[in-house]
Amino acid sequence: MRNDRKEGDTMDLTVNCKVCFKRGASGRKRLFEGEGTEPSLIHTGEILRVSRLMALAIKLEKLINAGEVRDYADIARLGQVSRTRITQIMNLLYLAPDIQEEILFLPRTMKGRDPISERNLRPIAAIPHWNRQRKMWVSLLTERMLSP
Repeated sequence: MRNDRKEGDTMDLTVNCKVCFKRGASGRKRLFEGEGTEPSLIHTGEILRVSRLMALAIKLEKLINAGEVRDYADIARLGQVSRTRITQIMNLLYLAPDIQEEILFLPRTMKGRDPISERNLRPIAAIPHWNRQRKMWVSLLTERMLSP
């Protein structure tokens, strides 16, 4: 294909499409293609932050095991966060495997704050017995009005 344009030449381009504006979870306006009444634009909720942190902990553990990063200090430096925060996130791996799985698949938040936070899970992860963790987990879910 030949390009006959020279530097400094201008070209007009027109794109026609329907768009709508909608506010995201952060309150910012976002631009979506299509009309606002299309089913694809219905808000499907936000993934809980604790679910994202659980996935991150699993991913970081794999990076350490593969030798791609040496330790938590390396991760903290790369992520520009404190070693303490990395430790808090990685402590989610001390939860029973079935609890970890439930955290990964918690229902999305449709509006308002997440019902469960990483801070809520710290006392549970600190218990070395998985059966006790499970009891505390069910109690937390019940307290936060989620079904176990």
